Amino acid sequence: MSGDRPTRWLKLTVAYDGARYAGYQFQPSEPTIQAALQDAWRTITREVPSLTASGRTDAGVHAEGQVVGVETRCELEPRRLLRGLNALLPDDVVVRAVDPAPDGFHATHDAIRKTYRYQIHTGAVPPLFDRPYVWHYRAGELDAAAMGQGGVLLVGRHDFASLESAGSERSSTVRTITELTVAERAADGGQRIDITVTGDGFLYNMVRTIAGTLVEVGRGARPPEWVADVLAARNRDAAGPTAPAMGLVLERVDYA
Repeated sequence: MSGDRPTRWLKLTVAYDGARYAGYQFQPSEPTIQAALQDAWRTITREVPSLTASGRTDAGVHAEGQVVGVETRCELEPRRLLRGLNALLPDDVVVRAVDPAPDGFHATHDAIRKTYRYQIHTGAVPPLFDRPYVWHYRAGELDAAAMGQGGVLLVGRHDFASLESAGSERSSTVRTITELTVAERAADGGQRIDITVTGDGFLYNMVRTIAGTLVEVGRGARPPEWVADVLAARNRDAAGPTAPAMGLVLERVDYA
């Protein structure tokens, strides 16, 4: 980055409705969150930004607390950047905070923990206002307690190869899940079930496959202890289906 002004690093906390986007990462012919952020930043600062994100959410996936790092020579105060970015961004993308970050901050590499939430609505009648943000499961109510029992078996450090979709090769499929909860409440003539998962990293479609696997338990097709067999198999065919993208939300990202 050229110029006489000193470089500084900033951390943007970004929320978005991913319904009309082809994911976070820039794609030349489709709308993406990264492109929207780059365009707004360039308009304000006249810089071509190099953005790092905590993770590349897929098409249709939402975020409440995506974190984006940027190196800049812009001297505008964070509050002015916040106001300017939100004035330029589409209505379905919001920068919730602009904060100073340590020198060399990298939103991907410096993240130590992420939390995702997968949202399910059961019942014959679709939810009106939540419909774009839940998997509308029409086949009947789910046993949330059994889903929770199965989910507990995923907590800890495991090889999660059975819960990774093909398409994004990783050097290791070992990850640590520190917490997994299944919460249930009544909603619009059915159930609202939230599966919340916190871990040190996630494989491609891992949380959506966890959700699909726990739904197999919740509908009574498999017992909770089957989840341990899924892990042990280290084979994607052993797990449940990949749940739809619209139910997934990146809730927050933690840093040291």
